Amino acid sequence: MTTIPTLPPRDLATRGRRPSGTGARRESRAVNALLLVVLSVFALAMLAPLLWMFTTAVKTKPEVFALPPVLWPDSPQWATFARMWTEAPVLSGFKNSIIVAGTVTVIGSVTSSIAAFALSKMRLPGKNVIFLALLSGLMIPYPTLMIPQFVMFSRLQWVDTLLPLIVPLLFGNIIMIFFLRQYLESVPDSLIEAAKIDGASYLTIFGRMIVPMIRPAIAAQFILWFMTVWNDYLGPILYLNSPGKQTLQVVIANLNVEYATQRDYPLIMAASFVALLPILVVFLVFQRQIIESVALTGSKA
Repeated sequence: MTTIPTLPPRDLATRGRRPSGTGARRESRAVNALLLVVLSVFALAMLAPLLWMFTTAVKTKPEVFALPPVLWPDSPQWATFARMWTEAPVLSGFKNSIIVAGTVTVIGSVTSSIAAFALSKMRLPGKNVIFLALLSGLMIPYPTLMIPQFVMFSRLQWVDTLLPLIVPLLFGNIIMIFFLRQYLESVPDSLIEAAKIDGASYLTIFGRMIVPMIRPAIAAQFILWFMTVWNDYLGPILYLNSPGKQTLQVVIANLNVEYATQRDYPLIMAASFVALLPILVVFLVFQRQIIESVALTGSKA
């Protein structure tokens, strides 16, 4: 009688298993090092224009056009940032941009969230038709609406005021409504029904249940909307004529026309660098919510 050799239990447990240990750790370290190098190169490529903008703001006029290029001036001209506020209406432009972007994004985010909740969870007759009608508005190019809007606002005597830039956007942003509505589709309707049975109104449900759930999504859309409104140039250039009423982007464009002929690029770069700071501040404030939004999206996938 022949016997069939058998493997020890330990060999059976490890047979066919991928070898682990020093080799796997070395491979993982090599991959991480390669990813770090690639990401560092891309990060440097993204930061290079911003760093060049800042260094140009503290250079003298000859150093701006020097060859080979001057990476950092011998004596930085920090006075350019002080001169910027006195030689151009940058302060009023900064204030007007804060008023427009802050008012629109704060109030508009509230109305967009309420509209998304209503179109997603409330029992409204024809809500899908309303939503499709709102989406169809995105298909209309803005240049086709510029002249009728300008005529309407001129009859209301809103030209050369901030009202045409603020009032139409207070009622919400269709892109934000679409994003939040799709985000709310993952919320079970049973939660809403249970809250209604307990006697909660729709406003209570929205404030105490929905807002905490969609807060990361609101933060992400808030930043994108703030950047869009802050960097808007076409709307302000259409409606704002007085230097004291113009937003910061129009002021910088006028600086480019006025001071580029004098080759005062340090002044232009200083104003452009200051224009980036509010966006950076908003991103840092809502950074945690954006990370939560990405993590939550990844966990649902």
